[in-house]
Amino acid sequence: MNAFDYAAPRSVDEAISLLDAENGDVGILAGGTDLIAQLKEGGRKIDLLLDLKRIPEATALTFDEAGLHIGAATSCAQIYTFDVVQSLYPALVDCTSLIGSIQIQNRGSMGGNFCNASPAADTPPSVIVQGGACRIVGPNGAREVVAEDFFVGPGQSALQPGELLIAIRIPPPVANSGAFFLRFIPRNEMDIAVANAAASVVLDADKTTILSARIAIGAVAPTPLLVADAGAALAGKAVDDEDALEAACAASRAAANPISDMRGTIEQRVHLSGVLTGRAIRGAIQRAKES
Repeated sequence: MNAFDYAAPRSVDEAISLLDAENGDVGILAGGTDLIAQLKEGGRKIDLLLDLKRIPEATALTFDEAGLHIGAATSCAQIYTFDVVQSLYPALVDCTSLIGSIQIQNRGSMGGNFCNASPAADTPPSVIVQGGACRIVGPNGAREVVAEDFFVGPGQSALQPGELLIAIRIPPPVANSGAFFLRFIPRNEMDIAVANAAASVVLDADKTTILSARIAIGAVAPTPLLVADAGAALAGKAVDDEDALEAACAASRAAANPISDMRGTIEQRVHLSGVLTGRAIRGAIQRAKES
């Protein structure tokens, strides 16, 4: 590990000023579970470690009429143990409680998971299907980017030089809605997804018809994908319409553009995209019925 400076700003403005003044490589510490490992292994060298843990907006976890505010440095364990998340956003419990070990969950953050921008990241699909947005701050002020547009390539995000992801915001769930996330891994824990999927649905008052749906898949393309065709295949259809369900699964298979690696082949990942989409939709429908 190379020598570097350390700073723990106490405000967003102070963090942006430090970023703007630094000419070298800055490592942003939201959780640190990836960054610290990269530094120890020599895979990355930085000049400044900028710790977000003392910025109130970056560590806040709140809910109001505008929805859920998740600070970029809020740990996964804080998220999935928050009573509002457990009652209103169970798909976030699905994903944050699966990441690594208990120790990792108590340190790693959703913001870090987003900024690491791994194609196999577990939190983005759940946020995408629930209409989440990323609040970004920089020298030119603040802006919001919808979650599905935050990722531009493997390890690459929409952040521009001098910008920080400070929070993720998810609107409040509407009546008769539900969301669900799941993944496929070779082992029961401490592994990276071969494929994952999330779904959200809004049902009519009788809970027999799908009014709208959003489907996202991950680990099967360079970035997490919102599969608009899958959601469109379900809109206006009965909750038990198997043809509509298969059309949504087929749309996910068509959207998948995976690689073969040590964890899975192209063919396996394409197949899993459809299988997990179907299971996620069924899970979302069940939660909507129970809401």
